[in-house]
Order: sequence, then C-alpha cells, then structure tokens
Amino acid sequence: MNPTTSPAKIRVLRPTLAVFAALSLITGLAYPLATTAIARLLFPHQAGGSLIRSQGVTAGSALIGQAFASPGYFWGRPSATAEAAYNPQASGGSNLGPSNPHLARLARERAQALRQADPGNAAPIPVDLVAASGSGLDPHISVAGARYQASRVARARGLPPDEVEKLIEAHTERPFIGILGEPVVNVLNLNLALDRLAAR
Repeated sequence: MNPTTSPAKIRVLRPTLAVFAALSLITGLAYPLATTAIARLLFPHQAGGSLIRSQGVTAGSALIGQAFASPGYFWGRPSATAEAAYNPQASGGSNLGPSNPHLARLARERAQALRQADPGNAAPIPVDLVAASGSGLDPHISVAGARYQASRVARARGLPPDEVEKLIEAHTERPFIGILGEPVVNVLNLNLALDRLAAR
C-alpha cells in the first residue's frame, strides 16, 4: 500500500481539511457579509463611502480630496498619487526624503503658485499647502491653510472677507473628544458651502 494514502494519514487529513473549509467559510464569507450588513444598518453613510451630495448630485466623498484650480475655490493639500492627483487606486506619498532636492523644488513651486494666485498676501504659507500627505488623498486642510486662502477666495467671488471667514469657522471639524488631533476643514464641504452662498 502506498504510505501516502494509508488509512491513518487519511484520518489525520480529513479533520484538517474540514477545519480549513469551515474557517474559510466563516472568515472569508460569513464574517465579511455580517460586518458589511451591520455597518450598512448602523452606519449607512460611512458604509456607503461617506458620499457628499449637492442639489441631488453626488459631488464626491468626505474621505477623498479633489483637485480645485479656480481662484474662487479653496485648494486642498497637494497629492502625490500616480497618474492623477487624488487617485484612490494609487494611494501613497511621494516617498521623497527631506534631503531630496526634488522635494524642496516641489515645495518651492507650490509656494510660488500660491503667491502668484494671491500676490498681496504676505502671510506665511502653512506647510500643508505645499507638502503632500502620506496617503495622497487627504480631503482636509488645516484651519491656517483655509484662512491663508480666504482673501483670494473672497476677492475672486466678490464676497466680504468676513463672510468667508465665517464659512471657515462653520466648517471647522474639531478634534475627537476635544483632544485627539487638530482642527481641520474639509475642502469639498467648504467649497460646496461657497457655491450655496453664491447661489443665494
């Protein structure tokens, strides 16, 4: 008899295969389906991608940044994702170290673009406006990053600067339980609020 097919080995192999099949069904099928169903029941907005709708149309996700180029909009944090900015299929940073001259050149170019868009603004440029995040998808900017752009946006839209400042304040997301993280502003939500204000 071939030793590889002996009854003793088959008896050992049978429960091993049964446990493998059972665990595959539990962890590969039942658990994902159960957690997805629970998430859709208890947290439908988050489970659906945290989509933001405006005038009945999906404008984007609260979790993924978008590229805004018009001076009448707030600009988000730079994105280093491959092929296109804010590409969720290529999430990642530039992987350029602090001593890399290319990183310094990119920061200078981004700072120059901000200065050219608002030449009268002599305030220091917040670092999040010239440095990409690790994911490349960051939908938020710092409050300082939003305030730096407020004068440019107000001028481009013909709005009083204090109206734009109020919008920034109204759309500032506070740290979780007041201590975890920094206050941030979701750029898409803020720009949609600007559009609603202009439509009045």
